[in-house]
Amino acid sequence: MDSSELQKLAERTRSMREAGVALMAASGLLALFLFVPLGQKQTAPALTAAVPTVPNAFVDIPIEAKAAIVYDLSTHEILFEKNADAQLPLASLTKLLTVYAALSTLAPTTPITISADARNLDGPHAFNEGQTFALADLARLTLTASLNDGAVAIAEATAERESRSQSDMLANAAGSLGLSQTYAVNGSGLDVNKAISGGYGSARDLAILSGALVEKAPDIAAATTQSSAQAVSEGGTSFVVNNTDPMVDVIPRLLLSKTGYTDLAGGNLALVFDAGIGHPIAVVVLGSSKTSRFTDGQSLVAAAVAHFASVQSL
Repeated sequence: MDSSELQKLAERTRSMREAGVALMAASGLLALFLFVPLGQKQTAPALTAAVPTVPNAFVDIPIEAKAAIVYDLSTHEILFEKNADAQLPLASLTKLLTVYAALSTLAPTTPITISADARNLDGPHAFNEGQTFALADLARLTLTASLNDGAVAIAEATAERESRSQSDMLANAAGSLGLSQTYAVNGSGLDVNKAISGGYGSARDLAILSGALVEKAPDIAAATTQSSAQAVSEGGTSFVVNNTDPMVDVIPRLLLSKTGYTDLAGGNLALVFDAGIGHPIAVVVLGSSKTSRFTDGQSLVAAAVAHFASVQSL
């Protein structure tokens, strides 16, 4: 290769090197343009939606009771509670457990006879020894007028069918519903003595029990929402008894009402009402006074109605 050809080759190599350098420089500028921001990027503010809140209808509500609950039986939500898990004397609310236990074992048409032991209990009572009723009829009369003789007759027949003591029979029924705070030593809830109640339970347990009885026996529960109940014994004797709850004509869409009172328990009340189509709400008051159990219950029902009115208006 002569000198002129060597010179041409050197010039071509230099041109290619310069072109490569230029290409690298251009690539660098392109990278800077694409990936390095020319200025501070502004972040768009996040959009937030306003979440409507439901006014608390239960704020500062006056309750004399030692324990109370407003329990949504459809959603299992507690709308209000005060010592809802405290175990307290039940008095005649025990009769709800007695009737539930009986209907879990016996057919509604099962004949129940009033025994001497049942008849000799303290009042309230309405029957004579030897009178016989279909279970459903006796349960309606017993729950409406809180009859001790009827409750004990029902408990005796159920315990005999199950071959258990009355307390074991009632404990079995409570266990079937998962009522961890509930037990009873008799079917009526009468105090055994000055220190021992016939039955114990919590407001939460009684709300669940009340709802379960409405579901199992809506016709029997419905009898407790009337000012009186009536039935005819198998011997043809007609009975009419008055409701122990004076508020049954006041509570809207009432599904169940049960009162209870003893010296140990004070004033108790269990209610179930329908807050809408098929939306049962249980209200339970334990350890109030004989009169304040009703004002406590009425206040809680009114607050529950206001709560659902607020929800529906959103």
